[in-house]
Amino acid sequence: MSDSTDEVRSYTVRLELVDEPGELLRALGPIADSGGNLLSIFHERGNVTPRGHIPVEVDLEATPERFDGIVDALRDAGINVIQAGAERYSETMTVILSGHLIDTDLSDTLSRIQAATNATVTDLSLSAPEGTDDASSARIRLATEQGAADSILDTVRAVADEKELRVIEPLATGGDL
Repeated sequence: MSDSTDEVRSYTVRLELVDEPGELLRALGPIADSGGNLLSIFHERGNVTPRGHIPVEVDLEATPERFDGIVDALRDAGINVIQAGAERYSETMTVILSGHLIDTDLSDTLSRIQAATNATVTDLSLSAPEGTDDASSARIRLATEQGAADSILDTVRAVADEKELRVIEPLATGGDL
């Protein structure tokens, strides 16, 4: 029987990086070197923190002991760790947005959904068969906290309504749809 401290768990680390070549790679090194398994990275150069740095969210798997070592290694490497927490995401959902996604700033749409819901985008697929001047669609997979799906869908609906986008919602939540 394994000790609960040996179990691999999901963690989220929020970092603040200087906008210079190689900084993301420099931040990922301590994670890999300390035994972390990357799940997703959300890095959006268009947004900056109040200090003018780039916020980066890294989802990873590790044992609790290794996770503590990862956070220490990041700080030892001079990486600013804004937040480090355990098992934030336990559900996923997929929604499809369609309409003038490019004209209404897809980056802004995703940022607003994430900021309002505490969810993270783990996968995005954009289709613009007629070019960016015409309607397009995006399949967005969101990782969510347990029980937060209804709130996230409300936010997605509100942002989509404001930007005159259509939402195709999941039939059910809680799994990969």
